[in-house]
Amino acid sequence: MAPPWGTLAAVSLDTGDILWQVPLGSVPDQLRLPIPVTIGLPNLGGPLITDGGLAFISASMDGNLRAFDLETGAELWHDRLPAGGNANPMTYRLSANGKQYVVIAAGGHGKLGTRRGDYVVAYALP
Repeated sequence: MAPPWGTLAAVSLDTGDILWQVPLGSVPDQLRLPIPVTIGLPNLGGPLITDGGLAFISASMDGNLRAFDLETGAELWHDRLPAGGNANPMTYRLSANGKQYVVIAAGGHGKLGTRRGDYVVAYALP
């Protein structure tokens, strides 16, 4: 089966049409080369959708948490986690007027072969 082996897609709830679809995951860990080839890897975990129009996801085997624009599917940001982020991100706010945070448990996954660990990583949104 040809790549992509994992994608992130936006689906219209009104029509069922796919609005956009992008490969999810790059292969530098699998190739052992410093080339960030985004071909889409197997995924385990779902996205967090924010009111600000972002989708956060870290389900792929490459250990990155990514933010995508909900309208276009463009990747806006990514960061490398200390272990596999095969979990759904969460969000919280400390007070009604306080900063919003995105949090993910980075523990890895034995069957997917992602790095293992016992981390909880939080990012402050601007």
